[in-house]
Amino acid sequence: MAHEHHHGEVKNIKTAFFLNLFFTLLEIAGGFFTNSMAILSDALHDLGDCLSLGLAWYFQKIANKRSDKSYSYGYRRFSLMGAIINSIVLTVGSIFILTEAIPRIFHPEKTLPGGIFFLAIIGVLVNGFAFFRLKKGSTLNEKVVSLHFLEDVLGWVAILIGAVIMYFFNAPFIDPVLSVGIAFFVLFNVYKNIRQTLHIILQGIPADIDIAEVSEQLHQLKGIEDIHDLHVWSVDGNYNILTVHVVMNKSLEIDEIAELKGNIRDSLKQKGIQHATIEFETADERCDYENGCD
Repeated sequence: MAHEHHHGEVKNIKTAFFLNLFFTLLEIAGGFFTNSMAILSDALHDLGDCLSLGLAWYFQKIANKRSDKSYSYGYRRFSLMGAIINSIVLTVGSIFILTEAIPRIFHPEKTLPGGIFFLAIIGVLVNGFAFFRLKKGSTLNEKVVSLHFLEDVLGWVAILIGAVIMYFFNAPFIDPVLSVGIAFFVLFNVYKNIRQTLHIILQGIPADIDIAEVSEQLHQLKGIEDIHDLHVWSVDGNYNILTVHVVMNKSLEIDEIAELKGNIRDSLKQKGIQHATIEFETADERCDYENGCD
């Protein structure tokens, strides 16, 4: 099951890469033909995304490797590299769009609305298909890439509406205005994603886990007197890890400890924690604060 899931992640990003590459080439040709700043800007934007998608595809394949002597937790976190590079490329591309589009607002150039309309229809269909394909993914890498395609769908809808307006009215300034709006929308969403990625890298507590609730749930288990040195973090935004010291209320036999450990792991899985390292202690056992106990 796990192997099929990871294979699906790689396949989804691979599909997105080739779709993006094909459509970027179409955009470049169409942008020059229609003299549309919005389309040429998006073409440049997508050209950079081809690089980041290729890296995302590569890093996602690496992320599926199991632990070895170099990385004891495996290579899951490598998928974050693709997400970071993707976000950087989106940021640089958006800034370039702004520098090119803003002057055109004050000095608009004539475009071909009919050609823009045709390309916008294709843009909505291609990017919409890629978005729904990646939306089913569970990794942060897939979510960042799917966000890009959602942004493109919305952007192409805006371009489609703009093309209709420009076809019936002499309003060439709409084309660069759309470019500026799309750029700011992309920058806003990139900010949210890079903040989430940095939170994972800095080993912050996953947003969907309440550490106080986890502690309270463990305290309620039979055989536990107290817990401390409780830490929770995520490897890749999807696979969560916990370490904890458990103080037993009495001395237990090996088989009783094994049963308690199983109960603890079952309880943690209900809270979305897939991997747990548990250290058992007796009530009178010394736990050195300097080694991380509190």
